Amino acid sequence: MLIDILQQELAFFVATVFFLGLLVGSFLNVVIYRLPVMFKREWRKDCCTYLQENYNAKIELDTSKEPAEPFNLVKPDSTCPSCGHQIRAWENIPVISYLFLKAKCSNCKASISFRYPFIELISASLAALCAWHFGFSLAGFSAILLSWALISLALIDYDTLYLPDQIVLPFLWLGLILNLNDTFTDIESALIGTMAGYLSLWSVHHLFKLITKKEGMGYGDFKLLALLGAWMGWQFLPMIIIISSLVGSIIGISLILFKKHQREIPIPFGPYLAIAGWIALLWGNEINQSYLNWIS
Repeated sequence: MLIDILQQELAFFVATVFFLGLLVGSFLNVVIYRLPVMFKREWRKDCCTYLQENYNAKIELDTSKEPAEPFNLVKPDSTCPSCGHQIRAWENIPVISYLFLKAKCSNCKASISFRYPFIELISASLAALCAWHFGFSLAGFSAILLSWALISLALIDYDTLYLPDQIVLPFLWLGLILNLNDTFTDIESALIGTMAGYLSLWSVHHLFKLITKKEGMGYGDFKLLALLGAWMGWQFLPMIIIISSLVGSIIGISLILFKKHQREIPIPFGPYLAIAGWIALLWGNEINQSYLNWIS
């Protein structure tokens, strides 16, 4: 049976996960773009309801009015942002269509961003690494799901400075549920990790605000670190904070020095937490052990 082959042949399992990751990566492109738009529309409706204003009337008066048809992760069908050409099935094959079309729309020849195949390849590569590291197991499948969630969160935060609860909170609870059976750590460490992850950045945020009178980071960052604590336990939180801070500092300073980013524009911290969390998920034990050996 197929399941027996996947269990016994690691190379076949990794290859299967890689190709599945390409397909999921194509869907993640949709999630990363559409989910923030869906939130903004929902918030607008809520605001209009609270202010007792006619939402539909506001839309008609707005020059950038929203389309009447449903807008979610399934509908409408994907189209070219330049000419509105509806993307056909053969034009939506992960990576292959991008290469075949030579990175251009088949209708208007507008350039297609490299970001789309990049996300597909990252989704496939991270999933394959998880499959190789954990094998055909509950931990392996769970790590793959977390990888896809972290990709979505990192890029949504990069684009919008927002980490949606609709992704963060379900995965926080999933981490706790998995660790009821000691999938990645024991449940006590997971619970402490959840609390410590949230409260540590919450404390830094309020201390920074007290001293500088400015906002240092968003509440989404607290929840994301709590999520990582729920999956890996409190023991990995110092490593995650150190790695994310180092990566964030290097990239942030580089962007400012090369004038790619203005000082007054905030830099999202979520992507660096996601990167550090994923590294800790796969190699956290090895990193901790190497550090302990070094200091001893």
